[in-house]
Amino acid sequence: MDKGDKLIERISRISEISKEEIIEKVDAKKKKLSGLISQEGAAQIVAAEMGVILGEERVKIEELDSNMRKAHVVGKITKLYPIREYNKNGREGKIGSFQLGDETSNIRTVLWDSHHIDLLENETLKEGEVVEISNAGVRNGELHLSGFSDIKKSNEKFAEVKTEKETEEVNLKDVEVGQKVKLRAVIVQAFEPRFFESKDDGKKKGILNVVLDDGTETIRGVLFGEQINKLGLTDEEIFSVEKFNEKKLEILGNENYFFGNIRNNDYFGKKEMIINGVQEVDPEKLLEELKNKKIS
Repeated sequence: MDKGDKLIERISRISEISKEEIIEKVDAKKKKLSGLISQEGAAQIVAAEMGVILGEERVKIEELDSNMRKAHVVGKITKLYPIREYNKNGREGKIGSFQLGDETSNIRTVLWDSHHIDLLENETLKEGEVVEISNAGVRNGELHLSGFSDIKKSNEKFAEVKTEKETEEVNLKDVEVGQKVKLRAVIVQAFEPRFFESKDDGKKKGILNVVLDDGTETIRGVLFGEQINKLGLTDEEIFSVEKFNEKKLEILGNENYFFGNIRNNDYFGKKEMIINGVQEVDPEKLLEELKNKKIS
């Protein structure tokens, strides 16, 4: 289900008008505007004309999008992460986070306010508990709580919840920030690796930026550590500029499946993919998949 379809469902739920009637209004609006706007854009206009206020109503996790600044959701804490401390630009503080799930999806939830973090530190909120969150913002596919946000326990029950986002196999032209995706693409550019010291074991590790092309669009991809090795690079080739440049020509033009998350790079103002998995394309298996798609 794309963003336009999800928005239509939200409008239908809030207005208590059938989905079919909302679709008719959206199609009519697109036709009136000579098809110059998307389904999502037409739905936004229809909602405004109907007096439907979007953004503050309670939504399912799969309905969250990057335009939301006052998101309201209920979900179960499926995984707690260790609280981290930071010191940036002279400011010190803590960051708490956990995975929040409902029956539709799962999202990483980040706490910045000390009062919210106290709820995790004193175990007022624990893994497995259901919470209600309001006035939260969505950034890079994560739910962020500031001092203006609210989080509290909920008595709502969930028969089952998604423990992680489902991976969507998509074309690059259709990717959205926050998606967890699988792409079949070719590496068309590879830049010299940069390095950092791991906070876990203190070892030097690499970061490799590449450009992926699937025939519909290109995107910058970022690989860390052992994911770089999966492209066929040894540690020696990663840490030696000379050897990397020799090997680079071999990986350019290679087609692989890439798994990862789409986020917005604020510096470049573009989408990028944080790659957490690389898999070689099996020609025979791919041919079989393409045959099955044609049949269906």
